[in-house]
This record gives sequence, structure tokens and C-alpha cells, in this order.
Amino acid sequence: MNQSFIRDQMKSFILERGLQAGDPLPNEQELMAQLGVGRHPLREAIKALQAVGIIEIRHGHGTYVGQVTLQSLEDGLAFRMSQSMTGDLQDVRNVLEVRQALEVGLAAEVVAHYSTTDTSHLEALVSAMESKAAAGEYFPKEDWAFHEALYKPLGNALIIDFLSVFWRTFADVDPRLPGPRYTPTDAAGWHRDLLTTLRSGTPDLFAHSMKSHFTGIHTRLGE
Repeated sequence: MNQSFIRDQMKSFILERGLQAGDPLPNEQELMAQLGVGRHPLREAIKALQAVGIIEIRHGHGTYVGQVTLQSLEDGLAFRMSQSMTGDLQDVRNVLEVRQALEVGLAAEVVAHYSTTDTSHLEALVSAMESKAAAGEYFPKEDWAFHEALYKPLGNALIIDFLSVFWRTFADVDPRLPGPRYTPTDAAGWHRDLLTTLRSGTPDLFAHSMKSHFTGIHTRLGE
């Protein structure tokens, strides 16, 4: 009986019983009996599922259904992008392309939401960016908060999860990208333009601004 089969059996066990994150799983002896597997292959399967967050082991307490995150995806992307930094940068370009496609593709939904929603919190963030830019400082905290605020109201937590993964992996390689880095003033200007076109209520204009927002990174990648 191979490991893949046992992992599938464990996942089916969780799904068929409607177990949710945080729910306890039977002890090892019970799982062995219910799945018809031995101790060693069961433990190996549990380790594999733990690695991707499907199962959580609380030492001294037992085994529980895990809270699945995108940590394994983030770790994999970070490693591939670091490898790419010593080569042709293709994986860096690929991740940038996916993030850009996601953000540009959501333009209509974002504009529709903010057509009836106050943008004062976005204004405060852009103003903070401009203040830091005037002092020659970059502003990663405000930058991420701005993008998170654009998409969080859409109610799709997976969008935020994916974007945060792309954000953190890029933040890791950004200091090592080739070419001169765009200035804080440039970055603040792109975000001011995003807010202006968002307030215009025109999805095409906002989508164009979002695409332009990535110009600085594309330039550093020789595109």
C-alpha cells in the first residue's frame, strides 16, 4: 500500500466525516484499524499531510485537522525565485506576471465596490506614502495595506492569501533584482494614480493604472 493511497484515505476520512480545522482525529490505534494500515506507513502519511497543513500534531494533546495555509506554496516560490536570481530571472518574471494578471483582472470588481464606498482610508495610506517618499523613504507597510484594502472588501480570502504570498516572495528578492530601483517618489506616484483612477469609476482606467504600477519591476527585469 503506497503512501499516496494512505494520504488519500486520510483526506477522505476527514471529508466524509465533515471534520473542520481544529477538530480532533482518532488516536493512532483507531486510525490504523479504520484505515487498515500499519503504524509506520500511517505515521509517514500523517507527516506528509502535516507538512501541507492538512493535519496538525499538538504534542502531548493529539492529532487534529489543520488550518490549511499557502505556506508550502510560499516556501516553494521563494526557493524557485532565489534560484532564478542566479540565472535568467524567468521564475521571477513568471510570479510577477501571475500577480499582475490577478490584480489587473480584478479591476472591474474593485471599481464596482468603491463606486459606493468611501475611499478616505485609501487616501490616508497614499498620503502616508507621499510623506515618506518626500523624506526619501520606501513604504512597504503602507504599500501592502493599500493593496489589501483594495481586495479585502471583495470577500474572497483566497485572493488576499495569494497576493500576500506574491508580496512576501517579491519583498525577499527585491533588494537583489538587477538594475536601478524605482524611487519612493515614483512608487508614491503610481499609488496616487491608482486612487485617482479608482475614484473615476472607470474600470479600464483603473486596470491601466494597475498595469503601469508594475512598470518599475518590469524595467529592472530588463523588459
